[in-house]
Amino acid sequence: MNSTPMRRGASAAAAAIVLAGIVTAAGPAAAATGCTPRIQVLGSIGSSLHNPGNRQSEGVNDLGKGNLSVGVSGGLPVYWTGTTLHRVPLPAAGLDGELLAVNKDGLMVGRIFSGGGYVFTYRAGDAAITPLPGSDDPYGEADVNDAGYVVSRNRAGVGLVWKDGQKVRELAPPPNSDPHTRVDLVTGINNRGDILGTAKVDYTDDGDNQHWDVTPVLWPADGGPAVALAPSGGGTYQESFVQGLDESGRVVGYDWYGPGYAYKPWTWTPPYTAPGTSPGLLNPFPYGTFEAISPTTNVSVGTAKFHPDEPTQADQAQLWPGSGPLLALPRLAADKASMAESVSDDGRVGGAAVNAKGKLKPVIWTCATKQAYLPKP
Repeated sequence: MNSTPMRRGASAAAAAIVLAGIVTAAGPAAAATGCTPRIQVLGSIGSSLHNPGNRQSEGVNDLGKGNLSVGVSGGLPVYWTGTTLHRVPLPAAGLDGELLAVNKDGLMVGRIFSGGGYVFTYRAGDAAITPLPGSDDPYGEADVNDAGYVVSRNRAGVGLVWKDGQKVRELAPPPNSDPHTRVDLVTGINNRGDILGTAKVDYTDDGDNQHWDVTPVLWPADGGPAVALAPSGGGTYQESFVQGLDESGRVVGYDWYGPGYAYKPWTWTPPYTAPGTSPGLLNPFPYGTFEAISPTTNVSVGTAKFHPDEPTQADQAQLWPGSGPLLALPRLAADKASMAESVSDDGRVGGAAVNAKGKLKPVIWTCATKQAYLPKP
């Protein structure tokens, strides 16, 4: 859920049928699971254009209990019940931000970009948001688990954990790290309390030598020191953006090979001593990401990409069921971009998609695995 790069197509069997604002993708019947495969278009604030490379102004970043979802619309933090949009009350005009996560009890966590930036919590019906003490970074990720623990990091490169609005723990880089190492991102926490993030070294020494390294790390639930995940690959200016972890400790993310948009989805499994592995790429895209993994069903989602300077196709939301090849999720409109940011155990996938008028809209794919398909070679 972004200080990560912005996220972002269909066979005849998955062609979309637009009807009364809902897009229903043809596919296997879902009677056995009691849900109907479709793309729900959620309420939005005004209309936003899709601008690859810019901060995403529309999208579903997490999926809560029942029909609750959270995210961003019009560049503002919002949540939805079903397709109905609700604005989060902000303390002053001119602020912008987004909701990043929500737990089973409806506790939401988000970030404010403007005014210096900070992390906050909110519950539906509250008169105001609650800024979290010590949070001062408009670009850091944040997450919350079902026990109410909120995680993020500050500008000084220290990971932070809060409970009931108070800081309860600081997260340091792995022991024996380079003294210049800082916590670069804290991206997730599962319900047993494992915390996911990255540690980064980026400095020039007195001899004008550049030192640069990014390591994915996990802080175990027992309170022990950070554990470095074995690198998934090598190369100059490579970063592993670890984005989510499930209840068993499986980790998903993507590698970035500079320059540009050279992304590749990866997964790591406990005890993290072996390098990460990749299921490959979605045909015909040269790049792709994983942004989230479901808590217990081992479904990962993200976005397949071309470089923005060589857009053979618009970006497309993708899904991996845990084995086999990557699958595509239907587009909202033919040849228009889509991107997946979140996935739940009940088969929903949240994200954003561009409609036939070229407007970016927050969307949810229901029964997503029943809509997913293998593109033709």
